[in-house]
Amino acid sequence: MGERKHKRSNTHHHHHAVNEKNLLAATFLNLVITVVEIAGGFLSGSLALLSDALHNLSDTFATFIAYLATIIGKREANQKKTFGYKRLEILAALINAVILIVISVFLLKEAWHRWQNPTPINSMIMLVVGMIGLLANLYAVLILRKDAGKSINVKAAYIHLIGDSLSSVVVIIGGVMIQFFKIDWIDPVITVLISIYIIRSGFIILKESVNILMQSAPDHLNLTTIRKKVEQQPEVLNLHHIHAWMLTDREVHLEAHVELNRDLKLSHVKPIQHKIEQLLRDDFGIDHITLQIEYKADHDPLLIHTKTE
Repeated sequence: MGERKHKRSNTHHHHHAVNEKNLLAATFLNLVITVVEIAGGFLSGSLALLSDALHNLSDTFATFIAYLATIIGKREANQKKTFGYKRLEILAALINAVILIVISVFLLKEAWHRWQNPTPINSMIMLVVGMIGLLANLYAVLILRKDAGKSINVKAAYIHLIGDSLSSVVVIIGGVMIQFFKIDWIDPVITVLISIYIIRSGFIILKESVNILMQSAPDHLNLTTIRKKVEQQPEVLNLHHIHAWMLTDREVHLEAHVELNRDLKLSHVKPIQHKIEQLLRDDFGIDHITLQIEYKADHDPLLIHTKTE
């Protein structure tokens, strides 16, 4: 029997839309913070402030890319892009993660040079600019909080902004220590701490993005469990040639061959197929299902039994 793709209702698999205006507002806030912190960094001589400015600059790009990806991702599928443009958001998240990691490595290098060659720092400018950055970042975090769970792309931008807020707090603490205790060496130390946090966040986003683009099976799906569950159906002999992947960070696809234990008419096969599809949707949260029904397919046993790592 030919392949049949189950399509769920639009209201079910089209998740809540991201508010593009919030992304644009967050982009503008980050741009303002970046300009203020770059100026403050040069005036105060603080590498930590400049590192925070570069972090904010990366977030300006991150939120703007997220904005563009969200807009373009809404385009309908066509004969060339049959899955539409939804994966552009995943690609944007990947780019954002790479930008974060590259900038962080650069900051670590600069921190090492500053540690070897300390310079005097105007802690008052550092404090004022750090507080401005913190307030603006917290406002941007509040703007994107509701949309962070709707898209990996927005989630990446949201994590960037949380990181900015935390780094601003650290910059303020550093400014206080320099102002009252004259501990200038705290500046490169803060830079290292901020960079390590950025690298960690970047690798988390990078791993998730690469897994989706490589069409890896979702972490929450166990293909062996799926096979056993389907094979418990009385009409099913085995389930084989199983492929599961994520089109986006939320949309799960699965295709498989179902071998029946007896030869049936097409009219009798359809209810069985529908029952299996319902099982996969309800028990495993799979959005799009493609099943090929077979009888006496004589496949290699290795194809039938799912290997697990």
